[in-house]
Formats: sequence, structure tokens, C-alpha cells
Amino acid sequence: MSELRKDSITGRWVIVSTDKKKRRSDFYLEPVHVNADPNCPYCEGHEHMTPHEIMAFGRNNGGPDTPGWTLRVVPNQVPVLRVEGSLDRQGEGQFDKMNGIGAHEVVIESPQHDQTLATLSETAVEEALWACRERIHDLKRDMRFRSIVIFKNHGAPAGASVEHSHLQILALPIVPREVRDEVDAARSHYEKKERCVFCDVVRQELTDGRRVVAENADMVAVSPYAPRFPFETWILPRRHEARFEDTPRHEYRSLARMLGDLLRRMHKTLEMPPYNLLIHSAPVKESVGDFYHWHLEIIPKLTKVAGFEWATGLYLNPTTPEEAAQVLRETRL
Repeated sequence: MSELRKDSITGRWVIVSTDKKKRRSDFYLEPVHVNADPNCPYCEGHEHMTPHEIMAFGRNNGGPDTPGWTLRVVPNQVPVLRVEGSLDRQGEGQFDKMNGIGAHEVVIESPQHDQTLATLSETAVEEALWACRERIHDLKRDMRFRSIVIFKNHGAPAGASVEHSHLQILALPIVPREVRDEVDAARSHYEKKERCVFCDVVRQELTDGRRVVAENADMVAVSPYAPRFPFETWILPRRHEARFEDTPRHEYRSLARMLGDLLRRMHKTLEMPPYNLLIHSAPVKESVGDFYHWHLEIIPKLTKVAGFEWATGLYLNPTTPEEAAQVLRETRL
């Protein structure tokens, strides 16, 4: 059997299988193994192989682009968008275009090639999150940027072109559709109920409990009610905050602790899966503080998006969020 579920934030529908008899063939299990690479540009000692660093942590001696760091931020070698130039927006009838202006940066989380967010210390994960925060504050000074996105592709099936673990930061001159849909839906909910829809979700999930994977003093991890993908997991701050970069320091520590724990659970239960990590934060220049709520999404790559999804916009999920949450919650590390 299956059922249609509606996402309470975006209004997106998904089809979720309620059949308890799961088969291995329901999933594409492609374990991610990080292989040694003597030519990896992100390893310590290979600083000359990347563009000049933007910032670094941990280096006590030596200048920029030298060994001894614990974390580095560098421009992407093959950027999707470039900082140089002007927007120069133009239109041709019904068509619209602008120059590919933006910023594309890489946060190298560790000098060690085989380390990942699942194996790094809590302090190292916190440093990676804090580096993203620092870079967002700097990038927001550029008046051309309207949205800044943080994401991670772990493993080739998730889109990673370099095995060495890293996060990416992309500053855009537009607000992406995924963020716009969330912001507009959150605004509509607030206008009707004078409450943040994300805060409502946190309260309801904590009351229900079936989809809660983990919680601590500052963060709650849930399998969302209408997940697009099996074992999709969201981390939301308990305290209402629209922007990731405005989070107080102690909440980054709580987020780092929970993120590392969740990834280790997935690593064990799902056989080291490839995954995408996304941080959704409020657009740069919009006043959305009353109704938007930043959050982090982890999406293991266990199924393929095929013709049905592209044709309908509906996602087929072979696992209920209640089952996924229970499996992750009961995983022993």
C-alpha cells in the first residue's frame, strides 16, 4: 500500500509506501569509500594546487597557503558563478537573463584526506559551520547578492567531483526557487495564524515523537512528515531564527554535535551512503524574521529520480518517515 502526504510547509505532495516488507532492491546502496589520492588539491601540503585561500583556521606559523591549518576556505577552481563584472540584467520579450555573477567557495573541513563530517571531532565540525557563518557575513557585504546557499555533496553519486570532504558556499544574485517557495509558504502561514510554520512543526513533532530522530537543548532532528527521499532528515533549531549566520555560538556547538551523531548513524545503518547536505537560510535582503526559520537537510542518495518524478513533480518514497526515524533512533554507535 501507499499514501499521499502533503508537506505542511511548501504544499508539495509525495507518495510514501506503507508496505513494511522492504527489499534491498528498493534502495541503491553505493557505499562511499574515500580512496588515497596523491594529487588531491585539498590535502595539506598541496596548498599550491588551489586558488589563494580566503581564510584558514589553526595555522600558528607561516603565511597564507602554507601547511599547518585545520580548515581552509578557497575559491572553487571551477566556479558556477564568478565575482567579477556587473549583473547587466537584460530581457528579450518574455525571456530574461543576467551575467553569471556570484561567488563560489569551498570549505575544506580537514587537512586529512580520509576524514569526513561523520569521523571528525565535534570541535572540527563546529569550526566548519562557524567558517560558513563567517563567510556568509563577509559575502553579504556585496550588494549584488540576494541569497547565499551552503551545501555538501558527499560521494560521486551525490555529485562530488573531489573525494576530500568539503562544503560549498554559493552566493547568488537571485533567490532560488526552493528557498522562494519555502519563504512564500511561511509568509502565508504567518499571515493566517501569526505563527512560524517551522516552529509549529517543531512543536508538533516533539509532541508526537514518532518522527523525532534526536534532540538536544538547542536542536531537533526529525524525519519530515512528507519526505521526498528515504531517510531524509531535517535539523531545526528550537529557538526561532531566520538566518543561519545569526545563530549564537553555543547553538553551532549543539548543531555540530547532532550533525556528527546523525551522519554516524546513517554511516552505520545505510552502509556509508552518499548524501547531499543543504542549509536553507533566509534571503539576504528580505525582512522575513517573523516567519522564516533556517534549517539543515540531509538527503541520503538511496533512490533514483526518474520519469514519474520529472513528469509530475511528485516523489516516490519507499520508506515511511516513522520507520526511518525509528531505525536511526535505535542505531547503536
